[in-house]
Amino acid sequence: MSLIAARLNRISPSQTIAISQKARELKAAGRDIISLSAGEPDFDTPANVKAAAIRAIEAGETRYTDVAGTPALRAAIAARLNADFQTDYRAEEIVVSTGGKQVIYNAMVATLDAGDEVVIPAPAWVSYPDIVALADGEPVVVPTKAENGFKLTAEELRAAITPRTKWLMLNSPCNPTGAAYSEAELRALCDVLLDHPRIWVFTDDIYAKLVYDGFVAKTVVQVEPRLRDRTLTMNGMSKAYAMTGWRIGFSAAPLELTKAIIKLQGQSTSNACSIAQAAALEAVSGPQDFIGEMVAVYEARRDLVVGMLNQTAGLRCHRPEGAFYVFPSMEGTIGRKTPSGTVIDSDEAFVTALLEETGVAAVHGSAFLMPGYFRISYATDTASLREACTRIQRFCASLS
Repeated sequence: MSLIAARLNRISPSQTIAISQKARELKAAGRDIISLSAGEPDFDTPANVKAAAIRAIEAGETRYTDVAGTPALRAAIAARLNADFQTDYRAEEIVVSTGGKQVIYNAMVATLDAGDEVVIPAPAWVSYPDIVALADGEPVVVPTKAENGFKLTAEELRAAITPRTKWLMLNSPCNPTGAAYSEAELRALCDVLLDHPRIWVFTDDIYAKLVYDGFVAKTVVQVEPRLRDRTLTMNGMSKAYAMTGWRIGFSAAPLELTKAIIKLQGQSTSNACSIAQAAALEAVSGPQDFIGEMVAVYEARRDLVVGMLNQTAGLRCHRPEGAFYVFPSMEGTIGRKTPSGTVIDSDEAFVTALLEETGVAAVHGSAFLMPGYFRISYATDTASLREACTRIQRFCASLS
């Protein structure tokens, strides 16, 4: 009898975490490393948010809370969602979890039976298909096209639906591409979903506040209120509020699904950290001007990186609408050799050689279900980004 459960054979370790770890090891060994692999803001958590956490500690708010979060935080999250997206969520429809990843896990484990299918547009965040598989579901990966901005079309969605389809998983703006769906693009997808009343929508809006060029992010329930009763909206504190380590994500969903998620969470992690919840309460209900200041910096960084990569031999980089990633094609380097003799025969070979020979860490596109590309995070200081892109240019120019 094996000690390790067979279900773990369905999943793989996170490749983004693995590459970030390798970059840290090389840096610890004395290498000059610029890591563009992690999906984490380089900004500090706002001072008012940190102060709220300190006050909570000093006030003794260090005990268990309700499984779904403190009543004050659940109400504040509902109010923030409703203000940002013109929705009508109630506090009892909110569940606060230990990060966005737990929200996905909760939703899939609470709803999927063996063989149920989840449509996942690719490129996609690395954890989506593995969490679906862990929950006994079947990930149905639908490749998108660069010429469509890496966004799922209504025709592609319709073709992917089968009698076993239970969820569509949508991420806008997207990790890894930064692609964000316009209201018209969401409307086209919603029209398909209205024809299939058994299908639920999981909308991952974690990057919704990080959009550029005047783009206004919309969410599914906002665009089509008739889908409210079968949509789970996910968001959290990590990206817009620079609170990755605080581990606060949340779901907004119809009451029946919310009760199921609370039941599951009550027998797994129970409540999220009480101090982090106090900080999150201040984040969603306090001043929001910090976000606009951060977005302006990200937008300038995006323009720098896209411009430099599009001047690089063998690369082609789409200009994203949001998040803090670019997802350039490296197909123009396939079949070429590095000065040390390494053949670039895949996106993984490209990023491995890039790290080993130039000290720049990126993530290969295959990790996100899209070979031929690689992901760069521009959530790092501008000087480091410029130097990293210069190294990438030299690396690509050196290929023969």
